[in-house]
Amino acid sequence: MFSNDTFEYLRLLKANNNREWFNEHKADYEAKVREPALQFITDMQPLLGDISSRIITSPKKVGGSLMRVYRDTRFAKDKTPYKTHVGIQFRHFMGKDIHAPGFYLHVSEEECFFGAGIWRPDGPALGKIRSFIDENPKGWTKANGAPGFAERFNLGGDSLKRPPRGFNADHPLINDLKRKDFIAIANCPLEDTKRADFTELCAEHFRCADPYMYYLCTALDLPYR
Repeated sequence: MFSNDTFEYLRLLKANNNREWFNEHKADYEAKVREPALQFITDMQPLLGDISSRIITSPKKVGGSLMRVYRDTRFAKDKTPYKTHVGIQFRHFMGKDIHAPGFYLHVSEEECFFGAGIWRPDGPALGKIRSFIDENPKGWTKANGAPGFAERFNLGGDSLKRPPRGFNADHPLINDLKRKDFIAIANCPLEDTKRADFTELCAEHFRCADPYMYYLCTALDLPYR
């Protein structure tokens, strides 16, 4: 799994974020970062399958759950070519064609966290979620207050400054309706990523987010269970 070698490599990559250094140390990337990440994904397959059969766990080197190390710098001020964190996305099987909820793990020397939900949904998906919250407010409150979820996760992302079109400022859930992201984050101590039972710890967090994920998938007319 992840180890001190993983984080040492990420520290060195951050200090030497250029193509020449990366190419010279690509074998280290494979052994210390990509191989542990792919093993983690493989070990998560049965655990995530018990939560939802609709979530994909793919340990492929390219195009699977492990996100690319290469940054998209086309529109970024920061032109460094490589990510200095490990990003693992367990997406809904419909995620290729439409915006869909998923689970996420972020591992770096600076921060580690678990994620659940949907990041930057497009306009139609965002409208469906807002309408569903408006029509099913008790379900939304229940999903957010589910045992384990409320204690571990916090809703993050960006929000509108003004109420979205069609909703009054005095709506009892207006702060949630203003959200542009419906992503929940649970922080994870760096040392926990090195635990022998880290996959079980990750699955435990994702299980706590199960009601939240089910609510979002229902809002988007997606199968989840």
